[in-house]
Amino acid sequence: MDVRESISNQTDVGLSLTKHVALTEAKDSNLFLPPSSTRELLSLITAGSKGPTLDQLLSFLKSKSDDQLNTFAAELVAVVFADGSPSGGSRLSAANGVRIDQSLSLGNTFKQIVDNIYKAASNQVDFQTKAAEVYREVNMWAEKETNGLIKEVLPPGSVDISTKLIFANELAISPCTFSLLDGKDGLPILVEKMGSESRFLDRHLPSQKVEVGEFMIPKFKVSCGIEVSNALEGLGLELPFFGEGVVWQRCIFQKSLIEVNEGGTKPVATSVVRVALMCMPLYDKIYFVANHPFVFIIREDMIGLVMFIGHVLNPLAG
Repeated sequence: MDVRESISNQTDVGLSLTKHVALTEAKDSNLFLPPSSTRELLSLITAGSKGPTLDQLLSFLKSKSDDQLNTFAAELVAVVFADGSPSGGSRLSAANGVRIDQSLSLGNTFKQIVDNIYKAASNQVDFQTKAAEVYREVNMWAEKETNGLIKEVLPPGSVDISTKLIFANELAISPCTFSLLDGKDGLPILVEKMGSESRFLDRHLPSQKVEVGEFMIPKFKVSCGIEVSNALEGLGLELPFFGEGVVWQRCIFQKSLIEVNEGGTKPVATSVVRVALMCMPLYDKIYFVANHPFVFIIREDMIGLVMFIGHVLNPLAG
């Protein structure tokens, strides 16, 4: 498996999803999305799917097989989600969890994938009589994993007796590179190009250190909660999913938060992240003064995995 190709494919998927959300429900508001978490959840769902649903998921994720997705996930755990690089790079961590109704069970093969590749703790719960307790438990889990930054990942009423399965994913980063994209023709055109042109970031983000001239961004805080399944359906990925007789939960909820101030950057999780300003005299100086709407990207440095994407229309808005 070519990890670089898989990274590029998943980046394209993430940018396409971001474009759809940015130009629809977030066209008049700030936006912050974790495409890597979406990919992780969809890959996990793919591992338990078959037939037309499996084919649709593989096509959407630009993957040849579920084995390729699982191999890629295992590679990320081994290479990316480690305690920094030898040179003291980013610390990335993720937590996955599966809650399944006690009347059902995970197939042996699927459970091995859940346990060994995605490192997800799976628990059987009673949705029939204790849906409210499960709802509170999942939200408490999210709050604990994010050190209190995410208070309520599941909205009220999202868990009831019809719920059969819940996948949960949490992502933390410290520190990382904060990349900024400037659209001279306006933010909508930049977002359109990002989500439509394959390998856009590979062509437009510098691969070597560059000298930075005047660099100014405002303080801002963006909290974004969306039902990702609506955007996925808009992109042709129809839900619910069916896999080995299990009806997968229709709704995929996502909640993200980032705060940038004098102390650094806090993306969704707990630790302070520095803005990396890199210098090398081989290129013209890069100037960025954010006195207009802008796009920002947070990605892992070693292999270029895009973790978060957002845009700021109004830094004074939450």
